[in-house]
Amino acid sequence: MATEEVLNAIPHRPPFLFVDEVVEASENSLTARRHVPDTESFFEGHYPNNPIMPGVIISEAVFQTGAIYMSRLFADKIKDDPSLVPVLSKIENARFKSIVRPNDTLLITVKYKESVGAFSFLDGSVQTEDGRKVMTVSFCVALASAKA
Repeated sequence: MATEEVLNAIPHRPPFLFVDEVVEASENSLTARRHVPDTESFFEGHYPNNPIMPGVIISEAVFQTGAIYMSRLFADKIKDDPSLVPVLSKIENARFKSIVRPNDTLLITVKYKESVGAFSFLDGSVQTEDGRKVMTVSFCVALASAKA
């Protein structure tokens, strides 16, 4: 279940919310936790009798953690214009290192590299709570207006 802090930071909601809580934050990084319950609907088809969390969902957890970090980094801008939301604009070098199974708990870390104009570049990594490396990825996020 997502904490109030997570729900206040990003617009994502269940069933498409893959971050439960922020466990550590600094000026240049943020780490979140996600317990992967065995009740996730994607396990029914990915794969029956051998459930594996899809890489795209693991990646989304990283990007949502990046959005939480961005909401902190640009809190003043977002306060001035509440229609601004962090959106993914580039993905590079995604590497999957091990499988995520039901009931694993993930620690998702994003680290800030730099901003160029409206774009912020981050590195993401995921590991299980017991230290097994799951994935790494570099990505870019921009603030964009959510107004139609």
